[in-house]
Amino acid sequence: MGMIFDDAVIVEHGKNSGDPTVVTVNCPDKAGLGCDLCRIVLEFGLHITRGDLSTDGKWCYVVLFVAARPSSSTVDWESLKTRLLSVCPSPMSNFYFIQQSASSTPVVYLLKIVAVDTTGLLHDVTKVLCELELSIQRVKVMTTPDGKIVDLFFITDEMDLLHTKDRRERTCEHLRLTLDEYCIICEIQPAGPEYDQRGISSISPPVAEELFSCETSSATPTPSKKVKNSIVTVDNLLSPAHTLLQIRCRDQKGIFYDILRTSKDCEIQVAHGRMSSSVECYRNMDLLIRTTDGRKILDQDYLVSFCSRLEEEMIRPLRVTITSRGPDTELLVANPVELSGKGRPRVFYDVTFALKTLRICIFAAEVLRHSTSDRQWEVYRFRLNDSKDFPLASSRARTAIIDKVKTTLMGW
Repeated sequence: MGMIFDDAVIVEHGKNSGDPTVVTVNCPDKAGLGCDLCRIVLEFGLHITRGDLSTDGKWCYVVLFVAARPSSSTVDWESLKTRLLSVCPSPMSNFYFIQQSASSTPVVYLLKIVAVDTTGLLHDVTKVLCELELSIQRVKVMTTPDGKIVDLFFITDEMDLLHTKDRRERTCEHLRLTLDEYCIICEIQPAGPEYDQRGISSISPPVAEELFSCETSSATPTPSKKVKNSIVTVDNLLSPAHTLLQIRCRDQKGIFYDILRTSKDCEIQVAHGRMSSSVECYRNMDLLIRTTDGRKILDQDYLVSFCSRLEEEMIRPLRVTITSRGPDTELLVANPVELSGKGRPRVFYDVTFALKTLRICIFAAEVLRHSTSDRQWEVYRFRLNDSKDFPLASSRARTAIIDKVKTTLMGW
C-alpha cells in the first residue's frame, strides 16, 4: 500500500511474438472498478485472453492478459496505461466505493464534417476518432441531394484536451489527411442545445419487441441452467462468505466486460474472479460474489433473477435487425447502457467496418437513446443505400448483412 501511484498499473509485453501483454492493476477498490478497467481495454480494441481479479473490499488486484485483434490499429500502450490509471482511486483516498456516476460529466463537442460521399467514409472517420481517444456520444449523418454527406459527431475527449486549440486542430488535421480530397469542411466546437440524449425517433412495436425482448428469463429457480450454449451454476456451500458462480459460455468480444457490467449494475461485487483461456471457442469462469455490503447472497429469487440477467447479457449483449422504413432499408443495432450512462465501446466502429467490408453505402445514420421499462438502450440506426451488387430487398442480402454485423460485433 506504500507504492507510488504511477505503479498502480504495470504493462508488460510478451517476450515472444504473439505472446499476450500482461496488464497488472494494484490499487484501492471502488464499486465497478473491474468493469471500468475492462471497458477501457475494449475501447482500445484489445481482447482479454484470460484474467484474474481479487479484492478484499478495500484493495483490488487485477491481472489481464490482453492481445490486439487483427483488425485493430497499433495500440498506444502508454495511453492505455494513462487511461487505466484515470479510473483507479488514489491510495490516499478513503472513498473506496465512489460510483462512476459521481464523476464529473465530460464536456460534449460537436465535430462537423462535410465531404463528398464515398463507400466507407463514415468508418474512416470513426477509426480516426477511436485512434485519437475521442468517444462518440451521438451521431447524425445526412446525405444531401448533390451527393455530399454531412456528419455531425457529438464527441467527448477521454484525454480531456478538446478545449485546447492544439487538440482541435490536430484532430481536424488527422481527419483531413484520412479523407483526403473528399473532405470539404472539418470543424470542432462545443456542442450547443442541439445535443439532447433524451429523445429517439419512434420504433414500431414489432421491431421494438425484437430488439428489446428478454429471451432467457425463467420463473423456475434452479441451481444450474443451460440456455443456448451458456451455463451458469450457483454454489452456496463451497465458501462461508461468498456465493460461487461457475460460468461456461461461448467466447466473444467483450465477454468479461459484459459479465462485470451486469454485476456492477445489479450491485453485486466480484470478490474473486478467474477467466480461463478460450478452449474450442468457449470460456470457463469462476466468480466468488457477494453484495456490495460484503454479504453472501442467500436470496434464491434474487440469484435466479441475476443469473437470468447474466445469461441474457452473455447471449445477446447486442441486438441486430433489419427493417423497412417506408421505401428505405434500415439496419438497427441496440445495446444496453450502463447505469453510469455509458454505452458499449466501439459499436459504431464495428458496424461501419462491417458495412464498409460489404461495400454498402450509408445514406443516413444516427445514434440515440431509448428507454424501456427496466433499462436504457443505445440504438444505432443506419439507412442503407440499395445497389445492383447488393439488392437490399433480397432476403439473402439482408441475412448476409445481419450475419456480417453480428460476427464483427461479437468477434467471431
